[in-house]
Amino acid sequence: MATLAPEALPVRPRGAEPCPSGASCRSQLTVGSMGESPWHGGKPLEEEPSMRVLGPLRTYRQEKGGLHLEVEGAHLTIRALAPDLVQVRLCPAGTQPPPSFAVVKTDWPEVPVRLEETPAALRLSTDRVTVEVARDPVRLRFLDPEGRVVAADHPEGGLGWEPGRVRWVQVAPADAHYYGFGQKVGPLDKRGRAMTMWATDEPLHTPGTDPLYQSIPFFLALREGRAYGLFVDSPARVRYDMAKTHPDRYEIVAEQDVLDAYFFAGPDPREVIARYTELTGRMPLPPRWALGYQQSRYSYYPEARVREIAREMRRRQIPCDVIYLDIDYMRGYRVFTWDPERFPDPAGMIRDLREQGFKVVTIVDPGVKVDAQYPVFQEGVAQGHFICYPDGELFIGTVWPGRTAFPDFTREATRRWWGDLHKEALLDKGVAGIWNDMNEPSCMARNTLPDEVLQGEDGAKVPHARVHNVYGLTMCQATYEGLRRHRPDQRPFVLTRSGYAGIQRYAAVWMGDNHSWWEHLWMAMPMCMGMGLSGVPFVGTDVGGFSDDVDGELLVRWTWLGVFTPFFRNHSSVNTRAQEPWAFGPEVEERVREAIRLRYRLLPFLYNEFYRASVTGLPIMRPLLLEYPGDPETYRLSDQFLVGRDLLVAPVYQAGAVRRLVYLPRGTWVDFWTGERHDGPAHIVAPAPLDRIPVYVRAGAIIPMGPVQNYVGEVPETELTLAVYAGADGELELYEDDGLTMAYQQGEFALTRMVLEHGGDGGRTVTLRVGDPAGRYQPPREAVVVRLYLPAPAQEVQVDGRPAAFTRAEDGAAVVRVPTPGARGFVLTARM
Repeated sequence: MATLAPEALPVRPRGAEPCPSGASCRSQLTVGSMGESPWHGGKPLEEEPSMRVLGPLRTYRQEKGGLHLEVEGAHLTIRALAPDLVQVRLCPAGTQPPPSFAVVKTDWPEVPVRLEETPAALRLSTDRVTVEVARDPVRLRFLDPEGRVVAADHPEGGLGWEPGRVRWVQVAPADAHYYGFGQKVGPLDKRGRAMTMWATDEPLHTPGTDPLYQSIPFFLALREGRAYGLFVDSPARVRYDMAKTHPDRYEIVAEQDVLDAYFFAGPDPREVIARYTELTGRMPLPPRWALGYQQSRYSYYPEARVREIAREMRRRQIPCDVIYLDIDYMRGYRVFTWDPERFPDPAGMIRDLREQGFKVVTIVDPGVKVDAQYPVFQEGVAQGHFICYPDGELFIGTVWPGRTAFPDFTREATRRWWGDLHKEALLDKGVAGIWNDMNEPSCMARNTLPDEVLQGEDGAKVPHARVHNVYGLTMCQATYEGLRRHRPDQRPFVLTRSGYAGIQRYAAVWMGDNHSWWEHLWMAMPMCMGMGLSGVPFVGTDVGGFSDDVDGELLVRWTWLGVFTPFFRNHSSVNTRAQEPWAFGPEVEERVREAIRLRYRLLPFLYNEFYRASVTGLPIMRPLLLEYPGDPETYRLSDQFLVGRDLLVAPVYQAGAVRRLVYLPRGTWVDFWTGERHDGPAHIVAPAPLDRIPVYVRAGAIIPMGPVQNYVGEVPETELTLAVYAGADGELELYEDDGLTMAYQQGEFALTRMVLEHGGDGGRTVTLRVGDPAGRYQPPREAVVVRLYLPAPAQEVQVDGRPAAFTRAEDGAAVVRVPTPGARGFVLTARM
C-alpha cells in the first residue's frame, strides 16, 4: 500500500472533488440517536394530497414489444420483456430512469405482441398476459389469457407522482395474500401490514419491528391458486401499505423520480420466482463446506481460544466445518489488519485449523478508521473512495473503530480497490470466506448515513437516500469479485447482513442480530421463507439467538431448525452465556450432536437442492404454498416448511412442548423417523420429543444421503445412500461435482437420472431405475445403499434381474447394498 504523510491526507487525484480529512470534516458523533425513527421524512400513506395521478391519454405509439404513452406531465412505457414479464416505467417530465443495481438480464429476445385499440382502451397482449390501458383516465389492468383480471389499478389511485416520489395503488381483493418483501417480521402473509424498505441496523428488534437489515421490494400475490409478482426497482426508501389503511387496496410509494416496475404474470408461483431471478440473477453454487455446520461468537479470541473451540469440536465428535472470527481479531477494529498480540501468527493458526478440516471466515465491516497512520484510510482518501458531503467534505461517522469513513461501493473503482484489499491481509493467510456485517450501513451515532451525502461515479453522483438500500449489495459485490480475482479457481463464500434485490448473486444472508427467545425461533421460519420467495435461497438465522442467554432446550430446538435451513450457524454475543453445543451438559450436547450429524447425512440431498436453486431460482427452504398453491390451508402457514419439494419440516417453537399440530397437504407422507404413512390433506398431532422434530417425506421422493463425517471431505464419498419412498411415482436428477472449484461452470459435473415407478399389479411391484452419470465429472461412487420404504413389507428384491439379499431396518425400510463400480447405473425391483 502507498504511504502518505499526515499533511498529505486531504490530497485527492486531479479532477476529483476535494474531500479533506481531519478536524475540518463534520463528525456525526452527536447527530441523531440509535432510537431515531427510520421513517423520518416519510408521510403516512393515507396522506398524499399533492400526488398527481395519470389523467387522459394524450398520444401513444407502438414500440418494440410495447407502448409509449404520453399524459400531461409524464410519459409511461409498457414493454413485454418475456411472454409473462412486463416492464412498466413512469417518467415524470424532466426525469430519467437511474441505472439498476438489481437487474442483470437486459438481452431479452423480442416478444411478439398484439395491439387492440378501442375507443375506451388499448390492449397489449402476449400469449401469457394482456395489459389493458384505459384511456381516460389512464389506468392499468393485467389479464390472463382467459380474460380474468389478475391485477388492476385502484380507481382512486393507479400511478401517480410528485417531485421526488412516485406511487402505485392497486386493488387488493379480499381473498388475496401477499408474500416476500425480503426480510420482514411477522407471519408469512403480509396482508394488513405496512412496511418500509430502508436497510436498518436494529439490534433490539422484536417480532413487531420494521424495517430491518434486508430491503427487497418484490412480492408474490396469491389468490385462488393463481399468482403474480411485482418488483419495484428502487434502492431508495419504499413504503408498502398492503391493505392496512384501506382494506380494498395496496399502495406503494418510492422516494425517487421514476417508477421502474416489473409485473410477473405467473400464474404458477414457481414461475414467478423463476422469472424474477432470471431478471435479477441467481445464486452461484457455494463451496460444499459452506453447507456444513458453522460455529461463531462475538468473539473467539485470542488464538488459544480459537484452537480450543476447534479441539473440543473434534474431541467431542461434533461435525463442524467453519469457525468465525468476529471484530476482535483486528488491531483496534481496523479492517484488513490482525491484532498482533491476540493473533501473532494468523497464517500458522489457519493452516493448523485447515489440517483439522476447519475453514476460517473473518468479519469485514465497511467502516474504515480515520487514522493518518493507517494505510487503508490513507489510500481511500488519496484515491477518492470515501463518501463525502455535497461540498466535498468527508463524512465521518462512528462505528467500532471510533471515527470512521465509509467507502462508496457504487463506484467501480472503489469496489475493485476494496476487493483487492482482501488478498494480502486475509486470503494470503488462508482465510476461506468473508463475513460482511454492519453494511446497511450502520453508523452508531445516527443509525445510518445522512440522506444528503453523495454517492456514485464522478459526474453522476446522487444523494445517499437515493441508493441507500444497495450499500450492502454493492459491498458484497466488491467482496465477491475480489475473491474471484484472487482465487479464480475457488468458489467464493460471502455472508452478509444487508442486501437488496439481487443479493443472491454474491452472498449468503443471515437474519441479523436476533434474540434467544422462543418468539425469534418461530420468527426465523416466516422470515427465511420470505427471503426465499424474494429470490434469496441461501439464508438462515443465528442458531440459539445472538442476544440474551439461551437455555439448553431452546438451543436443541433451534439446532433442529438449523439442520433444515440452508445456512446453519450458531452465533452469540459478547456478555451472553456460552452457546457451544457442550455448554449445557452431556444431555443437551448429545441431542445437538445428533441433530448436526443428520445435517451431514443429508448433505447430498441439500447440495442437490442448492444446485436446483442455482439453475431455477426457487428457494431451498420454501413455504407449502409454493408447491400447493391451490390449497388454501397453506396460505397462512408460517410455522412449517418444505426443503425442496420432498421434505416437510415442522419445528417446535414452544418451551416444554412434546407434540405439535402438523398440516400435511395432498398425497401420502411418510414419517422420516418411523416410516409411518399418512394421507393428506390432513391435520395431525405429531410427536416431538426433545431428540427430534416432526419431519415427513413425500411419497415418490428419492432422498440421496451420505455418511456422517466431522467435516465435508473427511470421508471419501464412495458409498451413496438412496432413501426411496414408494407409494407414488417419482424421479430425481442427482447433481455431483468437486464441490469446491469453478470447474462446474465449464461443464465439470455429472447428472444422474433416477426414476421410481410402480407396476400395473396394484402397485405391488416397485422399480427404481438409476442411470449412468452423464457429464464430464466422474463421481467416486462405488456402491449404493438403497433404503426402500414400501407400503407393505418387501417379499423379494432383484437387482438387474437377479435376486438380491436385503435386510429390514428398525424403521421398516428394506435395505439393499448395490455395488456400482465406476458409478454405473442399475435397476432395482421390489415385490411386496
